[in-house]
Amino acid sequence: MQIDLSKYLTERYRESQSRQDFDGPIVTIAREFGCPAKKIAAELVIKLNELKSPVAKKMEWRWVSKEILSESAKELEVDPKEIKYIFEYQKKSVFDEILSSHSRKYYKSDRVIRKTIAKVIRNIANEGNVVIVGRGGVAITRDIEKSFHVQLEAPLEWRAMRVSEKFCMSIEEAKKYSCEIDKKRQEFRDFFHGKGSDYSSYDVKFNCMTFTIEEIIQAIIRMMQLRKLI
Repeated sequence: MQIDLSKYLTERYRESQSRQDFDGPIVTIAREFGCPAKKIAAELVIKLNELKSPVAKKMEWRWVSKEILSESAKELEVDPKEIKYIFEYQKKSVFDEILSSHSRKYYKSDRVIRKTIAKVIRNIANEGNVVIVGRGGVAITRDIEKSFHVQLEAPLEWRAMRVSEKFCMSIEEAKKYSCEIDKKRQEFRDFFHGKGSDYSSYDVKFNCMTFTIEEIIQAIIRMMQLRKLI
């Protein structure tokens, strides 16, 4: 099942109107499997913290990815291992759902877990000065005015070479694995913004084969400055 995006954004807007501060600024980074999103996020944060921006908040920039798992588990009052399968883009069968609901005292459905993930990501975004890697971030935070959304992509052959080296598999195995992960990530994003919706289009896309990490970071910073996010 998917979240009703219109209803969700309306609720978020009402909540934002009730606050005296403003959400953001934030950056979300999505990527095709094999693109160096975490490395870019880590180095981007360093560069942002080195800037003397006239509109910067006092708090330092940070980046999050795996932390979302632990925070979501804490919110649900379960062990992170209980919900890790969601972050690995896996699904329970109907039989597993029924079995779990009868055998666990604190059973949480996939839908409840994913809605909690959205809540955690939104709370992190509200604090601002954060780079969110993956986790459907663009769909969950697209309505935040002070936000910038990046997509990293590259030809499959290039990505497969990186994946092959990292996971010690053949190029053909790496291609197949990359395509499988890309599909699962897309399904994860579809849950939040609806399949076929173009609402959560990215602000900019970078080809990681033709742009260096440093070039991508400098381009992101420059565009954030033009948008007066920093």
